Amino acid sequence: MANYNYDVVVVGTGNAALSAALSAGEDGLKVLMVEKGPKHKRGGNSFFTDGAIRTAYGDKEGLSRIIDSLSESELEKIELPEYTEEDYYGDIMKVTQEKSDPALAGHLSSKSYETILWMKEQGVEFQLNENQYFERDGKKVFWGGLPIKTVNKGIGLVEALFEKAEERGIDIWYESPAVSVEKTDGKISGVHVDSKEHGEVLVECRSVILACGGFEANKEKRAKHLGPQWENAVVRGSEYNTGDGISMALEVGAAKAGQYDGCHAHTTDYNSPRTGDYSKPGDIYKKSSYPLGLIVNVEGERFVDEGLDFRNYTYAKYGKETLKQTDQKAFQIYDSQVRHLLRKEYDLEEATMIKADTVEELAEKMGVAKENFLQTIKGYNEAVQDGDYNPGVKDGKSTKGLDVDKTNWALKFEEGPFYAYPVTCGITFTFGAVKVNERAEALDENGEKIDGLYAAGEMVGDLFHHNYPGGSGLMSGSVFGRTAGDFVKEYLKQPAGI
Repeated sequence: MANYNYDVVVVGTGNAALSAALSAGEDGLKVLMVEKGPKHKRGGNSFFTDGAIRTAYGDKEGLSRIIDSLSESELEKIELPEYTEEDYYGDIMKVTQEKSDPALAGHLSSKSYETILWMKEQGVEFQLNENQYFERDGKKVFWGGLPIKTVNKGIGLVEALFEKAEERGIDIWYESPAVSVEKTDGKISGVHVDSKEHGEVLVECRSVILACGGFEANKEKRAKHLGPQWENAVVRGSEYNTGDGISMALEVGAAKAGQYDGCHAHTTDYNSPRTGDYSKPGDIYKKSSYPLGLIVNVEGERFVDEGLDFRNYTYAKYGKETLKQTDQKAFQIYDSQVRHLLRKEYDLEEATMIKADTVEELAEKMGVAKENFLQTIKGYNEAVQDGDYNPGVKDGKSTKGLDVDKTNWALKFEEGPFYAYPVTCGITFTFGAVKVNERAEALDENGEKIDGLYAAGEMVGDLFHHNYPGGSGLMSGSVFGRTAGDFVKEYLKQPAGI
């Protein structure tokens, strides 16, 4: 029987796992990554991301260090609000209703910029986020603290990191799910792996980094923790994120942490695949321009304030609200005043679009309760207040007197043709996970670290509650993955018996 011995085993192959493996491997440690899926389905949820990543870039000078291909003339045509570590931390605490662990939120926000630069060193390329600005007077006016994305979306991100992992001699086993973590004398000593190539084996190691996602792709766990309505939610990413890592961590004494009845969700095309389609990655089915329009259910009624804030701060919770509607279905509707402002995903051939010349015809084609819908539009139009419309800022152009007012970007719905996009809720990742500290060390119920056990990415509990600032999931994976790798190196410098 073959013996397998590594310094560290990383479970998973997404952004967090790759960041952890690369960080740990910088000092020449012997690293193994194990992946549940086959090679052509590697990359975890990161493979499916649009690539937007939130970092405390500071100002335009800070941005130019990340995207150094920007010329002086290009920078002059950019209007960019400053975004500091304090801004990032404040956004996390605001949208999580102050539930985020301050130490974890502080670590994410304070390490975000240096981690972006570290990612560049690993070969990841960045570009301006075309979905986060509007053109005005010849300038790109950015909003929402999210001006950066990875080149070629999530595919570009993970392929760059895989290339660096290969250069560094990191081993990767595919179709090799980790089954359990071995613990000897209170310290991690190995991982049991059921590998298609190597068989059922114990891989001996002194440290394990769990970075294999939440339980979003597990129907039973979704129903148990999130509620029965989540059983049939669309899974926007990897089919392999079924909570295995969380179970393994809890079995060796790690404590649960975070909001187990909470998750990141998004409105997605009603006809999108039920799980992530590896032939069509890049988050192409999401629908994110709703602040510019209206959202109605099949009863023809609005149920959220579409203009409460920029989509970066509302889409995670509005996806959940869509799930509560009849048939788990809603429609985003737009008139011709704003249709040209919609994001690129609305123009893709995969987008389900309904077009009509009149509001009455639109209602009929949508199949909603027609009289209710017409009354909704009439009441909304009558409630729209005067003011200057500016989609690049929270313009305060609102409605007044409705049961659900629209706080910003309220234009009358009156110029045909009219457009409707049927949407449902797609789950991205779950918030309930494992208790860790800012060193990415897994902790037990007493808050004591479990020697040799680390967690990163979606497995970091107590970071996100209720909601999250857009682009923070990807950044969290990079920050806590890199952190785990750094502190594994420190841990392994200690003699094995200590």
